[in-house]
Amino acid sequence: MQFLNSKTSEIFLNNQKYFIKRDDLLHSDFSGNKARKFYYFLQNELKGVKKIISYGSNQSNAMYSLSVLCKLKKLKFDYYVSHLPSFLKENPNGNYKEAIKNGMNLIIGEVPNSFKEDELFISEGGAVKEAKYGIEILANEIKSWAKEQNIENSKLKIFLPSGTGTTALYLKHYLPFEVLTCSCVGDDEYLKKQFMALEKENHPKILKKEKKYHFGKLYKEFYTKHLELKEQTKIEFDLLYDSLGWIIFENFVKNLENKDDYIFLYIHQGGVLGNISMIERYRFKFPNS
Repeated sequence: MQFLNSKTSEIFLNNQKYFIKRDDLLHSDFSGNKARKFYYFLQNELKGVKKIISYGSNQSNAMYSLSVLCKLKKLKFDYYVSHLPSFLKENPNGNYKEAIKNGMNLIIGEVPNSFKEDELFISEGGAVKEAKYGIEILANEIKSWAKEQNIENSKLKIFLPSGTGTTALYLKHYLPFEVLTCSCVGDDEYLKKQFMALEKENHPKILKKEKKYHFGKLYKEFYTKHLELKEQTKIEFDLLYDSLGWIIFENFVKNLENKDDYIFLYIHQGGVLGNISMIERYRFKFPNS
């Protein structure tokens, strides 16, 4: 499977111009930041590997992407979760449903401490050094686009929300532009620790949140932002990461001095398959929205 250079679209959101790197359009089965992070494993022969093992949430985008990878590579796939809601087990949907269809073996319990020689362990969310391979390709695409647009290095500000922060970190490693992010899974200190585990310096700038959010919890402003984005841009974004990301990024741009001097690029996180289950949860909690 080869990726084509994902296109960059120009949009207006609340009368502010942004460019969107459309990584949601990379491939129907393998898109977004997870596709970039796992591209090394897709493109290289995994000699001696018969099974991939990973862990995370029961509707994880990484879980689905790894299930696609294993199906393509004809590998077994064990995925560990801390729990599985009975409703989801009885009514499979979203990433969970598709990963099961791809042959994932879901295990409820603790991840093993050691692995066999023919087993490849991939950390939650793809926080591995091999992620550099695909993210460097993304960085090169962005540099080529910026050159075509005659954008000066100091004028481009790139934003993407972070789980483990792997994509943002390696983009900062490869790009001459400012890379901005925000913490979505844990707090800012958690994100800094994730950065440090992979690289000790040259980290992206973490934008502060005005309030504390718990990952996976439903917030009306996230759903409202999701609908606003879809209405104004005609693009569907991920509810878990992109809604918070846009709230933080818009606030940053709004308060930026001389903002008309800058170009703003948002990197789409993909993962829209997970919206199926998220929208059901939102409609149940906020029936009048």
